[in-house]
Amino acid sequence: MEYYDKEFCLEVWGAMACFTRPELKVERVSYDVITPSAARAIFEAIFWKPAIHWQVTKIEVLNPIKWTSIRRNEVGAVASKTPIYIEEKRQQKNTLLLQDVHYRLWAKLEFIPIRQRKNEQPGLFDSEERNDESPGKYNAMFERRAKKGQCFNQPYLGTRECVASFRLIEPDTEELIAPISESRDLGIMLYDMDFEANLKNPPAMFYRARMENGVIIVPPKDSEEVLR
Repeated sequence: MEYYDKEFCLEVWGAMACFTRPELKVERVSYDVITPSAARAIFEAIFWKPAIHWQVTKIEVLNPIKWTSIRRNEVGAVASKTPIYIEEKRQQKNTLLLQDVHYRLWAKLEFIPIRQRKNEQPGLFDSEERNDESPGKYNAMFERRAKKGQCFNQPYLGTRECVASFRLIEPDTEELIAPISESRDLGIMLYDMDFEANLKNPPAMFYRARMENGVIIVPPKDSEEVLR
């Protein structure tokens, strides 16, 4: 059986986005651009199965980076069996977020062979998947869902209140708009969570993000550029 990975492209946009910096605990402050983990989550919202993994490869920034801030009420307590009196626990916090974002996201749909899946994800696949192991099947399923705008849950841009719109891009059949002509060193950015190391409490992974003329190349997960 031949296993292969196919790269897909999504155009994603929204009125607001907040890709929260984990080092800032009290108030939310967004990274300058979308993180690889947030990009992966958008692909997974459209289509995910235990037999596949999404590897983000490239992020293209199509709109200039613009900021705005909002102040909102939050409850400063964790839900428990005892009642929470909102008026007593209410806190006002400021959020610095992105405005009018527009990205082109590239990711590979990586097929996971069944033997590897047994070791990494025991119990997450059924007999039906065993009898119909075909990378092409999953590629076609994602492409069909993305073309129709279908998703298992609403994609969002960092936080759930920042709703994302999307459409499937077919680079071979349509003309693509150019990314912004801006380059900057974005510093150390969240890459993703390492679920392979610990499924219940995964540690964070980071990488040094650089934008060249609106394009950010995302290294593979096993690259030396990914910091653990």
